[in-house]
Amino acid sequence: MNPAPTLEEETALLALGHRVVAGVDEAGRGPLAGPVVAGAVVLPPDYHPDWLAGVRDSKLLTSGQRETLFCHIRESGIGWSAGIVSSEGVDSLGIVGATKEAMLRAIRGLPAEPGFLLIDALPLPESGLPCKAIVKGDRKCLSIAAASIVAKVTRDGLMAEEDAKYPGYGFALHKGYPTKGHLERLRSLGPCPIHRRSFAPVRAALGGSYA
Repeated sequence: MNPAPTLEEETALLALGHRVVAGVDEAGRGPLAGPVVAGAVVLPPDYHPDWLAGVRDSKLLTSGQRETLFCHIRESGIGWSAGIVSSEGVDSLGIVGATKEAMLRAIRGLPAEPGFLLIDALPLPESGLPCKAIVKGDRKCLSIAAASIVAKVTRDGLMAEEDAKYPGYGFALHKGYPTKGHLERLRSLGPCPIHRRSFAPVRAALGGSYA
């Protein structure tokens, strides 16, 4: 069983004088369609509601658990934000550049500027803020895990909306990831406007062109 993420990193940074510490994570680097979304969350050091004990890396939670925890995050009064970069942005910036831009947008959306960033895996010197990239940070660090929930639930909601706009691809089910069913629909229907043209399976469906 995976151990629960803790506030060890946040507590140590606050003890060093960093007043606002934000956890940052993303969702949507792997899909063939839709945006990449980042979440940012600030957990106060003295904030210990019962629901916080259930926060985990979003990939370890069910959809229902994520939705419930996201409701708690939204209604708690703590600082949180989501940053979104469209599929066109992914094609323009590349997936790493788009992920960083989504993170920057999430950070800028927080109610107070952080003094330090804890980020899942990806260094972000572009923020101009002190930061620490933590491998598998969403399984170790509570604010990063909370940010992963913000990112995942936000992106899943957007993909459900896209499913209504572009029926037939199954976006509400697979969220744009390259499942067998999605690849079959991509080949039979061709790409729709939210498919990432820079990703190889989409290029192949376009006959090898990138347009």
